[in-house]
Amino acid sequence: MPTKLETTEDIQLFDHFSFKTIGSWTNISFLVACICSLAPEITANEISAKAINSEKWFHQTVIPNGKSWFNGELQHYTDRVSNSFTSDGTLKIKAKRESFTQNGITKDYTSARLNSKFAFTYGRVEVRAKMPKGISGTWPAIWMLSKNINERGAYFFNLGHGNKSWPDCGEIDILEYWGRIPGVAQSAVHTRSSHGNTVNLGSQSVPTISTDFHVYSLEWTPESLTFSVDEKEHYTYAPKVKNDTTWPFDTEQYLLLNFAIESVIDPSFEEDILEVDYVRIYDKIGTLTWSDEFN
Repeated sequence: MPTKLETTEDIQLFDHFSFKTIGSWTNISFLVACICSLAPEITANEISAKAINSEKWFHQTVIPNGKSWFNGELQHYTDRVSNSFTSDGTLKIKAKRESFTQNGITKDYTSARLNSKFAFTYGRVEVRAKMPKGISGTWPAIWMLSKNINERGAYFFNLGHGNKSWPDCGEIDILEYWGRIPGVAQSAVHTRSSHGNTVNLGSQSVPTISTDFHVYSLEWTPESLTFSVDEKEHYTYAPKVKNDTTWPFDTEQYLLLNFAIESVIDPSFEEDILEVDYVRIYDKIGTLTWSDEFN
């Protein structure tokens, strides 16, 4: 006979219902079957979902201009467990088609956008991740922005640090994966000298980008930014002339993980996941200074 539940951990199963556990079940498959019968849209793998570590991550949900995200994106970013959660040792950021109203604005897609609560200057970033399937219109990214960006709703802006507009603050795209260009990992740098346009960039073919985990890395020094996948370099940004317009990269930056929906999306899209195994940040002498293993 199954034991009764014995812990006091609250479990929130997405937006459907919650319950309080009091221990552990001996018949897990029975518990899974019960939950799935009550909410068929929840899969067995999602039942072990937990909220992200709020000591390390901030959910950015406020639309900066009050109407839509940049580049005509179609999603609402939420702080719901249904859009970002950890399970089986990885972080999942799920974008999905659903009508959702937030702050009086209704959109047809939801997802999540995470800001690290840690900012740094120089060092190495490693993110081991698996991209969603290459469906046109999906747009997951691993990237960085200056701590001083003047962006309403961002974590450090909320703390009073925002005093510089984009792209003057500088943006570092460690990885952008455009679903309309399947199997290609792209990195880019945005500065005032490029007028914010994607002209300083490089990429490489990663045929298993959506089926296997790969390590996406940035090596950041006072002279250059070097991008790689599984230690294979594909782009280095090192302007000959360094000034405020070409090199705004001597100040602290923070990490972002998000899954956007472009202004035009394949109508067959229903949902998919950006999955992250770990995030590790090392200082300029190689000491691990911040990480999340999503255990």
